[in-house]
Amino acid sequence: MRKIKNWTRSVVRLVRSRADSGMTTSEYAVGTIAACALAAVLYKVVTSAAVMSQLQSLLKGALDAKF
Repeated sequence: MRKIKNWTRSVVRLVRSRADSGMTTSEYAVGTIAACALAAVLYKVVTSAAVMSQLQSLLKGALDAKF
């Protein structure tokens, strides 16, 4: 039984020593800025005239469908 406990403790120590403790504050800041930039680009694309006209024609076609 003692061998199993010692083996388990050594495995736990090994896993903890290799585990990533997470992102630091600067990594959070860079990640947040990147997410905001991506959101801004997507907003500009979706609200552009070409995409809006395509979405309107798609919705019009779906609503005018005959069954």
